Amino acid sequence: MLKKTFACFSATLALAASALIASGQNAPATLTLHPDQPISTVSPTLYGLMTEEINYAYDGGLYAEMVRNRTFRGEWSGIPYWYLVEGGNARAKMSHDATTGPSAALPTSLKLEIEQADVHSQAGVLNVGWWGMALHHNTEYKGSFYAKADTAGIGPITVSLVNDDTGKAVASATVNGVGTDWKQFTFALKTGAMEASSTNHLVITAGHAGTMWLQLVSLFPPTYHNRANGNRIDLMDKLAAMHPAFLRLPGGNYLEGDHIEDRFEWKKTIGPLVDRPTHRSPWNYQSSDGMGLLEFLEWCEDLHMQPVLAVYAGYSLAQEHVNPGSDLEPYVQDALDELEYVTGGPDTKWGSERVKDGHPAPFKLTYVEIGNEDNFDKSGSYEGRYAQFYKAIKAKYPDLQLIATMPLKDMKPDVQDDHYYVRATQNFADATHYDKADRNGPKIFVGEWATREGAPTPNMGAALGDAAWMTGLERNSDLIVMSSYAPLLVNVDPGGMQWETDLIGYNAIKSYGSPAYYAQVMFASYLGDHTVASKLENGGAKLFYSSTVNTAKKQLYLKLVNASSDPQPLQIALPGAQPKAMAKLVRLSAPDTQTTNSIDDPNRLVPVESPVHDVSSKFSITLPAYSIEVLLIDLQ
Repeated sequence: MLKKTFACFSATLALAASALIASGQNAPATLTLHPDQPISTVSPTLYGLMTEEINYAYDGGLYAEMVRNRTFRGEWSGIPYWYLVEGGNARAKMSHDATTGPSAALPTSLKLEIEQADVHSQAGVLNVGWWGMALHHNTEYKGSFYAKADTAGIGPITVSLVNDDTGKAVASATVNGVGTDWKQFTFALKTGAMEASSTNHLVITAGHAGTMWLQLVSLFPPTYHNRANGNRIDLMDKLAAMHPAFLRLPGGNYLEGDHIEDRFEWKKTIGPLVDRPTHRSPWNYQSSDGMGLLEFLEWCEDLHMQPVLAVYAGYSLAQEHVNPGSDLEPYVQDALDELEYVTGGPDTKWGSERVKDGHPAPFKLTYVEIGNEDNFDKSGSYEGRYAQFYKAIKAKYPDLQLIATMPLKDMKPDVQDDHYYVRATQNFADATHYDKADRNGPKIFVGEWATREGAPTPNMGAALGDAAWMTGLERNSDLIVMSSYAPLLVNVDPGGMQWETDLIGYNAIKSYGSPAYYAQVMFASYLGDHTVASKLENGGAKLFYSSTVNTAKKQLYLKLVNASSDPQPLQIALPGAQPKAMAKLVRLSAPDTQTTNSIDDPNRLVPVESPVHDVSSKFSITLPAYSIEVLLIDLQ
């Protein structure tokens, strides 16, 4: 009788499956979860951030400085982004002066020679900003510049924010006291009632004949947590929504530079801005180094992240390397000095420098990465370089976890950094990549990864690939201690992008999250402390899931990804569990893989929350085509 009943039930399911397939819907899958059967721990640092100076991620992006080329770097055609102003019958000329500047780090300046000017016909210079300057109504903008003149009679300096379309000043201030010695001057510009706009520029003028030199002209809007020299509020808010546990800093290729002399020299990025010489980014533009080592650490502080500090390890992108041994020793010492700056007390040399820079308390540090992508070093020197750094750092900081940037043969690192840039189909096929990985090897940091589809930011197809991959990261987070998407940021203005498929896009005045960004937010917002026993039957090749439990909250977080073009019926079984009858569903879905968000249509795809009723130890849901879902189930 039992066999006959089962046979009838199987026949019924087969007929139902055939009907569903005929109607363009996948056959039902069954997912069985055992919330009371823990399988493995989930790393509390699984999701974090990785950035570097690419796509104008810092300058022209997160770092809120509004003035472009504030240190007046010249080129064959003049001083980029700075232009001469001659009002009325004023006459003047501007040039790059390599003979004078306010500091050893900034030994040059802009020279403004005013032949004729008066209070009504002023002469000076203007800066166009990073594709404009975003201004809002009733907002104060704080600025400064270094200046000197050939005589004290240059008179008052007028600083204005001028609208490109009307030519009228929307805010002005007067600076007095420019004399014959270099000095820093500060000012504040307050807008009144106005429509928000990025079509504005900064103007600095004088109403008297004479010669004046300028350097380090700076202007900041209100910043996140009101930090001086701080970050854009809208971008920081988006990063905060990702609930990041760490920040890998200062970046990947940005750490190495094209040449050894272009590496991220942390000692040249601390202290007053006037003592920071700037340096060349490997992505073909100059970094202001306003986002220096301390600013990175304060960024961690603001978002309650821990720093994952990468130290330069003797390899740069143009196949330049430093041999292990005595040649490498200065670089090892530099890394030890950096660790002391981050973690040292006020009684240490570099800890006292951090105190002098305005941060008395040391920062907590757990992970240090030795280099970046040293698998590209054709010299084969990384094994020796890593071992030299490892020995020196462990001798002084034995509790630090040291990350290798490639697999090693001669020793076992604490953590290994793996990078993946692939298409969605590859992530679908490789979502089980770490399921059978050796648990006796090093822990894994997936330090850079992305599904590269869509430009400038990922589309829904990329988000589906990312989400499928993240189910594997969660399932294997006993091994994978950290992971971070890359690149994180892109300025979408013309000429702003050097690398396609970046998580968050922006221009001078607004920003948006891509579908892949929202997938990251969803996964990081609902992460338990352990995985649970589970089994998926009849799931098909494009159905993915992960399940974790938050022990303290007694909540089950079920992530579901349907990358198919057809809806997916799913029967969920929770044997032995007593879930509450109503659950919360967070869903991101799209009509097509190419559907996406943009700077002009930022909310086309956003997660939608809804209740799920009649939840029990057995219930059914249907996943729409091209959908990512998080189901939050309260357990009694």
